Amino acid sequence: MRLIDLGWNDELGRGFEAWKATPHVQPGRVAIEFNYLYRVYVEGGEIEAMLAGRLKHHARGRSDLPAVGDWIVLRRRPDEDRGVVVGVLPRRSRFSRRMAGRITGEQVVAANVDVVLITMGLDGDFNVRRLERYLLLGRESGARPAILLTKPDLAPDLDAQAAAVRALAGDVPVHVVGPKRGEGLEPVRAMLAPGLTGALLGSSGVGKTTIINRLVGDESRRTREVRASDDRGRHTTTRRELVVLPGGGLLIDTPGMRELQLWEGGDSVRDTFEDVDALARSCRFSDCRHRQEPRCAVKAAVSEGRLAADRLASYLKLQNELDFVARQQDERAHIEEKRRGRVMAKALEQHLKTKGR
Repeated sequence: MRLIDLGWNDELGRGFEAWKATPHVQPGRVAIEFNYLYRVYVEGGEIEAMLAGRLKHHARGRSDLPAVGDWIVLRRRPDEDRGVVVGVLPRRSRFSRRMAGRITGEQVVAANVDVVLITMGLDGDFNVRRLERYLLLGRESGARPAILLTKPDLAPDLDAQAAAVRALAGDVPVHVVGPKRGEGLEPVRAMLAPGLTGALLGSSGVGKTTIINRLVGDESRRTREVRASDDRGRHTTTRRELVVLPGGGLLIDTPGMRELQLWEGGDSVRDTFEDVDALARSCRFSDCRHRQEPRCAVKAAVSEGRLAADRLASYLKLQNELDFVARQQDERAHIEEKRRGRVMAKALEQHLKTKGR
């Protein structure tokens, strides 16, 4: 295994320059992360590593710590079969969501990804509103999104469903694949050229692990049948893992997400809702929120049947969620700033006491 096969490039090399004077360090890429313990690909193989206490202590949040796909700086003596993660090299992309539960924080699902493969079943999993969320986060990640529609044999109306997705996707490529039979996977292989990394994202039971098994060429990763009652899976994949493919590309397998809460939106909201954004340019007010404002071109389009009401409802729901997250982030930043101020004041007080003795 060579670093270049794992996606190493000149930009990463420049980022590692600052560490070259540090004894016994080498670059590596996180393959598996579990509770501050890591499986890391390095030049010539893979090793286990633990997180340095200093790196954990100085992290502003969990998003500063290594995630699957991250390039890290590893301290390891020649006679040791384990290492210590002492640094994280700058990310070129990351797929993030708001942490599940009541905690306000960013969870990095996959890092340094070239293409986000949004996977959705054409059976009971089919949901264009949920797909909007994945598209928004995929675009925001900095990677190129693509959509994989699985289980075409279970689609109630394959042509209509595929047409609805393509209308929503815009310039994002859409591929219908049948991973159980190995059908339609050639475009996926083409997107994962040597040194390029993809990430499979989607609900449980849509066929992500089956896709990896087909691309790897074995059935070593377990798959389970979905529940007949609702066509949902049961989380066969329980951890994120960076898999090296025989053709030279890499693919991150992820567990199905019960919650897909947004962390940030930015310009990706406009890209995901191009139809709403185009209509909004004709609103009377440039800051129109398309709710109670008069002469709203977006609401008029809904009334006239030119824009689906559930499409606008989805847009407004996402805007509400992003506004809420932004307020929480501001509040958390304010609390953190106050905490740092107290720590610095206490350190200064201790310094002055020591100096006065």
